[in-house]
Amino acid sequence: MDITKHDFVPKHVLLTENEKEDVLKKYNILLRQLPRILLTDPVAKILNAKIGDVIKIIRKSPTAGETVYYRVVVKG
Repeated sequence: MDITKHDFVPKHVLLTENEKEDVLKKYNILLRQLPRILLTDPVAKILNAKIGDVIKIIRKSPTAGETVYYRVVVKG
């Protein structure tokens, strides 16, 4: 069963190194300041994420349409 197809699981996108740097510059933050997602998270496993990668999470919002979150992959 592919959990990413479930209605309650928002879209997850693994960012490239350039996209990751763009996000950090845009928000003027360091990688360690991002919320974390564990390497053992089922979606991180599906995306073949590595420690230090950034995952973009796109959630549906009834008021904003879509909201975007970023999480850094950490050991877990």
